[in-house]
Amino acid sequence: MAVPYGLAAPIATSLSAGGPVTIIWGWVAVSFLTLPLASSLGEICAKYPTSAGAYYWCFRLASPKRRLLFSWINGWLTMVGVWTIALSVTFGTAQLIVAGAGIYLPDWVVKPWHTYLIFLAVTGVTVIFCVFFNPILPTIDIISAYWTLLGVIVILVCVSAKAAAGRHSAAFALGHFDPTPSGWTPGWAFFIGLLPPAYTFSAIGMIASMAEEVHNPSFDLPRAIVWSIPIGFLTGVFFLVPILFTLPDIATLLSVASGQPVGLMFELIMGSKGGGFGLWFIIFGIGMFCAISISCAASRATWAFARDAAIPFHLTFAKVNKTLAGGIPLNAILLSTVIQLLLGLIYLGSSAAFNAFVGVAVMCLGSSYAMPVAISLANGRKDMADSPFHLGRAGTPLNAIAIVWAAFELVLFSMPAILPTTPTTMNYASVVFVGFALISAVWYLISGRFHYKGPEIPDEKSVLHDDEKQGDEKPALVNRS
Repeated sequence: MAVPYGLAAPIATSLSAGGPVTIIWGWVAVSFLTLPLASSLGEICAKYPTSAGAYYWCFRLASPKRRLLFSWINGWLTMVGVWTIALSVTFGTAQLIVAGAGIYLPDWVVKPWHTYLIFLAVTGVTVIFCVFFNPILPTIDIISAYWTLLGVIVILVCVSAKAAAGRHSAAFALGHFDPTPSGWTPGWAFFIGLLPPAYTFSAIGMIASMAEEVHNPSFDLPRAIVWSIPIGFLTGVFFLVPILFTLPDIATLLSVASGQPVGLMFELIMGSKGGGFGLWFIIFGIGMFCAISISCAASRATWAFARDAAIPFHLTFAKVNKTLAGGIPLNAILLSTVIQLLLGLIYLGSSAAFNAFVGVAVMCLGSSYAMPVAISLANGRKDMADSPFHLGRAGTPLNAIAIVWAAFELVLFSMPAILPTTPTTMNYASVVFVGFALISAVWYLISGRFHYKGPEIPDEKSVLHDDEKQGDEKPALVNRS
């Protein structure tokens, strides 16, 4: 989980929406609100451990009459969510490059098209890795984990030791709150500033994609999903607290022409361009590792949904190119990439495009996770009675909190970060969200209701417990009727 990147890339939103209080206590609040969702997903995942994830769970939990429609809706939410979260990481990394260049080129007037060209380059790098280096992606993920861990330690030590911009009292670092830059009322400004922590935890459900790669998925996956929250929370605390105690002037950070203050923030804290660039490079590295990983995951999700005849030209995008890297879904990779590049064009007309990309990702993925939880709760949780990770009496309140939080995210992250709004500062998240909803609805009427049969259903006996498997065979497929 790329916690430092998730908190740093959109940090301007939290700085303008209250500053230190929003940053640290927003992180605490979102961590506690996400834990019920993680627990609820863990319970379902233990019962139905499959890499298909939420849209498969909707299919299994819903009634036969509604399962196709519910899994269709969830599949589209998931697919748009992974497209936009991949876009947010690649585009956010491009903005980080601009911020890093700004350390040594403070007078550079950055045009939107400059950032877009850098975004094209970052996306190109991710495509190269997805296409030609697929066999070493697990190794890249391991390197990324060590890079993140060591990076947090280095930032903690360097920021705490140097503090060239001065040191703050605990009253400031943990209690200063000024929502004035956002234009929102104090209460709503705090909620708007929850975008970075919500973004950081937005992909917890994607852990289920490892179902075929672990020895005992019904035991390991739910614990991995749940434990990702406290581990991520502690990582975030060790990253944020030193920064808040040494934070430079907030107005100076928000005045950065590029809108990305991370480079300047580290430069001022370290008191030198070299020191600032070194800490910036840690965040940039995490961003690149994450961009590669999430882009590959997005292409796999696209391929899986195409295989289930749920997107236009599904036969084309479900093909696997067996001549490259042992077999990759090349067409799905290209489709996912083209969609991201087209959505990235929004930035040419809106300086708030990055917040929109982040907002759509959080809204779609949060909704996709909440759907199977809501279906299970509506059914009286009877399907979860024999889950190996049963939540017991706590299940109902935890499910309810998860659903309410996901619903609140839909409203919250459709709002602009700053008031008053203009065409260039408007949050286009709701436009993108509704646009894809219309595409999904139209395609369902044209094709889905005739050809979509739901996700492939693995034989659960082959994935529930490792000691019940025979050999190393992949889960068998059974009839979907």
